[in-house]
Amino acid sequence: MRVSKQVLLATVVASASPVALAEDAGVPWKGEGELGVLITEGNSKSTNINARLALKHEVEKWRNTMELRSVYAEAEDDETGEDETTSEKYNAQAETNYKFDERQFWFLRGAYEDDRFSGYDFQSSASTGYGNRVWEQGEKSFLELKAGAGYRYNQLQEPDENGNDAEKGTILRFAGAFNYALSENALFIQELSTEVGVQDGKATSESLTALQANVVGNLSMKLGYRVKHESEVPPGTEKTDTEISLALLYGF
Repeated sequence: MRVSKQVLLATVVASASPVALAEDAGVPWKGEGELGVLITEGNSKSTNINARLALKHEVEKWRNTMELRSVYAEAEDDETGEDETTSEKYNAQAETNYKFDERQFWFLRGAYEDDRFSGYDFQSSASTGYGNRVWEQGEKSFLELKAGAGYRYNQLQEPDENGNDAEKGTILRFAGAFNYALSENALFIQELSTEVGVQDGKATSESLTALQANVVGNLSMKLGYRVKHESEVPPGTEKTDTEISLALLYGF
């Protein structure tokens, strides 16, 4: 776990200075909490829980964001009739932006994921680079693009055929985010990202497509579809993971 802790520590240290400045200015953190539950009945019974907490802090020169996500699912075994865990995943990421002007910025990002059924003990990365908010309209609509480089360290549950117990090396990272306000109460969200290993060429890509609609006050409903694809995976695991979530979201 040494490398993963270094990744997260680097991000926290980098964020410390702008956070302190923001606190002096009296600017509060903003955030949103999300919780979704899906229960199905029929030939099989399953329970799925999706939870998310996102925080954002922004002042004139700095923007800090953090996100924690978890997915848990269990289903009834056809033979024993007992519930068994079919999915268990925890994800944390943090990012600091230093804004050169209204559109251009430098970013430093750290990410950590623990997926029980992925074939990895954990996956982690740290990256830095250039970002540009190439289009913006109002407070909710924008298009943002990022490109940079970093380092990846993934700890395998079992050594590979060459005896290696980890995947590590330099990566290139490309990401984009598009938010569009369909109305005063509805928002469309599209996020894309990919990390490509410079030495091994292994690519990890993620996509989030979501529709969010205000219900009342700070309470909203959110329908989301998330896809994660890896070009190479440990034996016995799938290259593509998908998540469909219907959740309540509370902004604060």
